[in-house]
Amino acid sequence: MSGIPRLRDYEGPALLSYGFRPFFLFGAVYAGLAILAWLPMFNGELELLTDFSAVDWHVHEMLYGYLPAVVTGFLLTAIPNWTGRLPIQGKPLLVLVSVWVAGRVFVTFSAEIGWLLAALIDVSFLALVVAATAREIVAGKNWRNLRVVGLVTLLLAGNIAFHLDAHIHGTAEYGARIGIAAIVLLIILIGGRIVPSFTRNWLVRENPGRLPAPIDRFDIVTIGISAATLSLWIAQPVGRLTAVALAASAVLNVIRLGRWAGDRTWRDPGRSGRRAP
Repeated sequence: MSGIPRLRDYEGPALLSYGFRPFFLFGAVYAGLAILAWLPMFNGELELLTDFSAVDWHVHEMLYGYLPAVVTGFLLTAIPNWTGRLPIQGKPLLVLVSVWVAGRVFVTFSAEIGWLLAALIDVSFLALVVAATAREIVAGKNWRNLRVVGLVTLLLAGNIAFHLDAHIHGTAEYGARIGIAAIVLLIILIGGRIVPSFTRNWLVRENPGRLPAPIDRFDIVTIGISAATLSLWIAQPVGRLTAVALAASAVLNVIRLGRWAGDRTWRDPGRSGRRAP
């Protein structure tokens, strides 16, 4: 049986041939532009027509503007490898990119447009990402990766909370903490698969010996404790119990990182500056 083709017959712009291309590019460009705007805003030299305070605009656009673009670019590229299905490209990808761009514009000018319309446009991007990724994972029967969809849904919930909290209370502390927690958990979950996998592949080829530990009960317990700790931090960011829980989670994740045999990769020519033979 021949393998599943990685791409459809596609004749459109190369930018829309794979999800990482527009989202990594535009996300990186937007992050730079947002910082250029934030510096004069911080110094009181620039005022945007946004319904958010200057600090909340900056926090929102990093957590719910830049980071979702990077996460989406990664997921739209990784999911075809997970499921064996064809990637989202062309017009459907253009719709996602357009909604993301519209969200950035509407949030920045929300004082003129209206906070509710800006919020609806903005949160619709992550809602579409959740729907698209869930559809692909379910269609590919790749059930274990529904956990990733769950975390993107948490990011969507955080964005909704951010808009509501900022409008009602004038600040968005809960929405910001939910967004940070969702991103940290995505790094813990996906990084815990990709980093040891890449490390293992290199070690098997270049430096046989001790390999990264396979995912086992320790990893599952660490992820579970990290999720519980971040939930506590969202609800109660300041407190002795929260501090102890965060420290314990940090220790567990450091131990987990040490199990990935990263210390055995220092002979990589890319690190030492030596050319590969």
